[in-house]
Amino acid sequence: MLQKLPLRLYNTAQIRALEQCVIMDGIAGFELMTRAGAAAYEVLRQRWPQAQAFAVFCGVGNNAGDGYIIARLLLAAGFAVRVYAVAEVSALKSDALLAYQTYASVQGQVQAYVAAESIVADVIVDALLGTGLSRCVTGLYADAIQAINDSGKPVLAVDVPSGINADTGALMGKAVRADVTVTFIGFKKGLFTGDAPEYCGNLSMAELGVPATYYARVTNVVTRIAHKPLFKRHCCAHKGSNGHVLIIGGACGFSGAILLAGQAALRVGSGLVSLATRPEHAGFINLTVPELMSHAVQTAEQLPELLAKASVVVIGPGLGQTDWSVGLLNKALGISKPLIIDADALNLLAKSNIMFGHHPNWILTPHPGEAARLLNISTLDVQQDRFAAVTALQAHFGGIVVLKGAGSLIADAQGITLSNTGNPGMASGGMGDVLTGVIAGLCAQGLNLAEAVQQGVYIHGAAADNATHVAGERGLVASDLMPYLRQWVN
Repeated sequence: MLQKLPLRLYNTAQIRALEQCVIMDGIAGFELMTRAGAAAYEVLRQRWPQAQAFAVFCGVGNNAGDGYIIARLLLAAGFAVRVYAVAEVSALKSDALLAYQTYASVQGQVQAYVAAESIVADVIVDALLGTGLSRCVTGLYADAIQAINDSGKPVLAVDVPSGINADTGALMGKAVRADVTVTFIGFKKGLFTGDAPEYCGNLSMAELGVPATYYARVTNVVTRIAHKPLFKRHCCAHKGSNGHVLIIGGACGFSGAILLAGQAALRVGSGLVSLATRPEHAGFINLTVPELMSHAVQTAEQLPELLAKASVVVIGPGLGQTDWSVGLLNKALGISKPLIIDADALNLLAKSNIMFGHHPNWILTPHPGEAARLLNISTLDVQQDRFAAVTALQAHFGGIVVLKGAGSLIADAQGITLSNTGNPGMASGGMGDVLTGVIAGLCAQGLNLAEAVQQGVYIHGAAADNATHVAGERGLVASDLMPYLRQWVN
């Protein structure tokens, strides 16, 4: 469903700027609030048509105003409505106050929320905290959020689940777990990454009548990736037409990583795939995938001949962190060809603090832990603001950086893109190796680096989604993705 919705994502400051443009054109803020409440009301009724009783939790900001509009519409339609105010109604201001007054004018009742109070409703509306949240939720707000989550009732969140930072996707101590989130004017970038996807449920967006021309005024937005079919192959294509991927790694005990990366590169269409790996297993590593060419590499001096034949080079899957590993990495860093750096190659870079410039042909693919080591910060710091982390990595190392995880982020010199494919079943060994192979295989076939990375991340997650539809998330392994990768590139 999200594939058909707008791809541009905004920060909260950009959304406020769009709101101000509309207001300056003569549409009052309260009118926008009324439209927002009406849009949320429509989603509420469509999603839960049998519901008869509703609990609406309101705070004091504009988010609360949206909640009072929803409550008024529910009451006017004849439903049982109970509004729980987590702050004094006297604290309401401006449009939020007007929204409350319109609700009160139709005999709408409000009761102060009391901690641990049981919630009587078929469906709960979360209008506690909006996009302005910048610190951890505490006090009665935290109590109310816990009560909502403990109720077992379905929840619609207004604009953003209370407790989620709309700019970063970070959990601010505690957040509402919504079944549906209705956001307004534009998708907030934080809703698609970090903790947020677990709390948002299904996403819906209402533009509230903002003219399309206004969106063009906002620059430097984050863009969601859409799948693009690959070009059709020429009838005279041969294996040399589709590139040669060289994958360096597979230390003793880690041969599976390089095997998975190689198999993935083949399954997305690379013409040739070579493995440069330890002599101890080079002779039999490809027994299950005979299409892979395996080369025994005892020392880094054996690498240049293989590097010369490759069109794309990968280093890192199962590489280890030994003297052998360091020698191969140093040799690979000297090439000008597209170079994908993953796994232990990233850890070696972090350890040695190698600064290898801003080469346009390098691609780094860290998970949050590896990103933290590269930036010399904690993994928690990375996850608290994934956008800032991936931006910092790209600024320091250049090239293209993929920050893996829920809502994988891709940063290059042009900005940030985001993929919302994938699922928690991917939390198993080898998934990152498969992604590296996918990106390499797409690069080898002639996609430019940005396209190869973006489509690779998207396809990798989409293949995992296909695999979980068959048998569920738990127990998903990296090799389960292979048949679906082939489907996506065709």
